[in-house]
Amino acid sequence: MPVLDADGTTRTRSPGPIVAILAFSGVVAALMQTVLIPIIPELPRLLDASSSDTAWAVTATLLTGTVAVPVMGRLGDMFGKRRILLLSMMFLIVGSTVVALSNSLGPLLVGRVLQGLAGAVIPLGISLMRDALPKEKLASSVAMMSASLGIGGALGLPISALIAEYANWHFLFWISAALAAVAAVLILTFVPESPIRSGGTFDYVGATSLSAALIALLLTITKGADWGWTSSTTLTLVAIAAIAFAVWGWWELRTKLPLVDLRVTTGRQVLFTNLASAALGFAMFAMTLVLTQVLQLPETTGYGMGKSMLATGLVMAPFGVVMMLAAPVSARITNSRGPKTTLMTGAVVVAVGYLVGAFALSTVWQITLVGIIIGAGTGLAYGAMPALIMGAVPMSQTSAANSFNTLMRSLGTSLASAIVGVILAQMTMSSGGFDVPTADAFKVTMLVAAGASLLAFSLAAFIPRFKATPPSVELPDTIAGVEESTTVTR
Repeated sequence: MPVLDADGTTRTRSPGPIVAILAFSGVVAALMQTVLIPIIPELPRLLDASSSDTAWAVTATLLTGTVAVPVMGRLGDMFGKRRILLLSMMFLIVGSTVVALSNSLGPLLVGRVLQGLAGAVIPLGISLMRDALPKEKLASSVAMMSASLGIGGALGLPISALIAEYANWHFLFWISAALAAVAAVLILTFVPESPIRSGGTFDYVGATSLSAALIALLLTITKGADWGWTSSTTLTLVAIAAIAFAVWGWWELRTKLPLVDLRVTTGRQVLFTNLASAALGFAMFAMTLVLTQVLQLPETTGYGMGKSMLATGLVMAPFGVVMMLAAPVSARITNSRGPKTTLMTGAVVVAVGYLVGAFALSTVWQITLVGIIIGAGTGLAYGAMPALIMGAVPMSQTSAANSFNTLMRSLGTSLASAIVGVILAQMTMSSGGFDVPTADAFKVTMLVAAGASLLAFSLAAFIPRFKATPPSVELPDTIAGVEESTTVTR
């Protein structure tokens, strides 16, 4: 039964179902990252299209998801987090259904674009938790919700591979639509709406300029190697991104109701948390790029293990399980030592995992161990990030701030894809008539990822010591339809 605290915050006396439902929704949304991977090599044949065209099936979701995250976050603060969360799930249901019905590239891309619009499910869920849960339950619940990103991504690979191997590929997306529908019904039935609203009007100029900047930047990162880093297309996109970011920053500092409050975002705690998040996003994704290739490359390379996609997914699955198990540990460290300590601890554990992996990737059990160590560190770190963000922003900006943090992690993973791709493309050897990365290429990648983790540790060191009762900031909030001044701790 929801109750309203004196600070205007809705709390529920039975948080268990809410946490489980929101975490399940996060896992379902995260599944979209890996659901297509098992059939990517078959898409040109299945859709009668070129491999360069079918590659947009992945890129389209990445682009729309990156744009949707800050926009949906701001809309959640304005009109209700639960309402926008349900809208995100509707996009996921419709998008999955469109892909399930498609037999050509055009409809599939439309569906993947709609699926990408569900990218804000996790930050919206975290923000709802802040408003609805008892304060003593918040750290563990947020850690679990944050970990759902890795859980869905890791568990989605073996599930998708199993379905793709024994059933028609369309079934993958019927399952996705069904799971999203179940999540939507559960949210509608059991999750209360937050009464906290920022009100105001939507920042269309900020949303347009940021979207243009992000799309240009991500196209440069993901397609630059194919187009050529010095090609006119790539350089034009770099120029567009730079100009659009400049326009966005100029506008956000001058408008009364910005899409992203840069004065809050550039505060020391939020700024260094976001920078550390980008570095850890890089580190997490580098593992996926390395370990899956080592498992699947043929044994004739001298280091590859020749495993199927299904076997590869099963080996990678413990990563997601350990992230889930690390969530309560992350909460305990946060409650006793503060989220800054949790983030730094997680970054060190991730670095240790990569250093072990740089010299021990010759057997399945070693790869599994590396995945477990990195998963544990990622679970610790990811659980701390929302606590640091929410401890430094007004309650009326929770969704926007969490969404921007998610965006920074996504930019880190995109950068990892580009940089690791360059490393693996430059250090190759011939095997079976094809060029494949050398063992040293994977070692270098692991060391670079370890460096990214240590960079995250160093950036987190600049975060101020977390205070349970920080200075208050007076902000106008619309609560349950009544305008009143709410004291927000930071």
